[in-house]
Amino acid sequence: MDSNARLASGLLVAAAFTVPSIVLAQSDPGVRPGAINGQQGATQTNPLPLSSVTNEQPQGALEFFQNGLGRFQEVETVNTGPNVGLGPRFNFVSCSGCHAQPAIGGSGPATNPQFAAIKNGLVSAADNTIPAFLTANGPTREARFPFFTNANGTPNKNSPNGGVETIFTVSGLSGASSCNLRQPNFAQAVANNNIIFRIPTPVFGAGLVENLDDSTLIAVRMRAAGNNLGIAGSFNHNGNDGTIARFGWKAQNKSLLIFAGEAYNVEMGISNELFAQDRPLPEEEQASGLPAGCLNLGGNGYPEDATNFTVTANSDQATQNAQVPADTTLFAEFMRLLAPPVASTTTPGGAGSIEQGQGLFKAVGCAVCHTPTIHSTQASNVTTSLSDAPVHAFSDFEIHDMGTGLADNVSQGQANGDQFRSAPLWGLGQRIFFMHDGRTSDLLEAIRQHRSNGSEANEVIENFEALGAGQKQEVLNFLRSL
Repeated sequence: MDSNARLASGLLVAAAFTVPSIVLAQSDPGVRPGAINGQQGATQTNPLPLSSVTNEQPQGALEFFQNGLGRFQEVETVNTGPNVGLGPRFNFVSCSGCHAQPAIGGSGPATNPQFAAIKNGLVSAADNTIPAFLTANGPTREARFPFFTNANGTPNKNSPNGGVETIFTVSGLSGASSCNLRQPNFAQAVANNNIIFRIPTPVFGAGLVENLDDSTLIAVRMRAAGNNLGIAGSFNHNGNDGTIARFGWKAQNKSLLIFAGEAYNVEMGISNELFAQDRPLPEEEQASGLPAGCLNLGGNGYPEDATNFTVTANSDQATQNAQVPADTTLFAEFMRLLAPPVASTTTPGGAGSIEQGQGLFKAVGCAVCHTPTIHSTQASNVTTSLSDAPVHAFSDFEIHDMGTGLADNVSQGQANGDQFRSAPLWGLGQRIFFMHDGRTSDLLEAIRQHRSNGSEANEVIENFEALGAGQKQEVLNFLRSL
């Protein structure tokens, strides 16, 4: 079947899911109102755990979840107070600062906490400036330089970089002592078009994703192989054991524990039991590393985050037990036990529009990559809600070629410079920023950004654009219902 025939076929199917509409234009309905994550009882600071965790299956699971939630919100400092080890370079001072929308564990909030870092005394104004790519109401971001630079600051296309260029330094803060570091030259990188960005990924339902067997994911890929839309896809694999990795924008991380350990080290500069040294910038790593005066600023040795051999006695044994693991372990447990979002059946647009939008979503081909449901997880040794459960993530967890328009020229594992994981869409209804770099808050624009030279999504987007305005609105309503 040629592309025109496929398009005609797709739109005939689409027509079966819609009725004549008086809508003359389509627009993003915006962040969905109502219950946070679609869950009655959830609040911004208290996202819900899996139901089995609430029911203490096994005994102590809820205490571990709550302890991890508390640690996720802790503010780190250089060497004073209970949470020391910040820096010497960092992007922010807490996990929850950047994972806050619509609740802790989510994506970036409407008000960017990085932009106010100087104002709020989190960094020294004498030693740091706020880069132009951070704005008051823009996305929280990390920055990367795709290439190392020549002596004149221009990118050396023969020398790939791609490592995180951490935004802030501890220089000038209490406890930083003689540690005198400069921020990366972000203005030069912007001028030379040698900078890309990433925004935080939400982690709701992450334990279900972690518990998908490789054979289940491979079966999903095989079923999609005959899609006739130019969509291929592949998996990113862990370099140690060769199994499928699934977390991060390029599916570069295998497990939630690795995901947590890397983030603690890269985003906050805190060494831990997985990443046991302070992290220099990529340029420093090529030269002499961090200056001696910037090492062990917390004063307790390495790793700065470690197992707590001595804990405060408590009559509740599970609460006492939860104090023992290192922060990274409890970050991972919090994410693992965090419930997935619940979709709305009525908002926005009403039940009929959402239902028709879901049909159109499948008809034009979006569901080939954004697989609505994967059946099912492995049996779990953690908690019963993770066992034999469907995963309504709207992702195949494969990496796909997304073309020149989205390419960031950064390779991670088997993912090359234009490949990205199919972003899970559950919870999309209450997100603010879209795409890997937060380039837009408009869902319609985010859809259109999938089309560019070399993108596997081109035919799908052409099918979407061939829909009528009312049909497009129904697709948008369906996506915002998730």
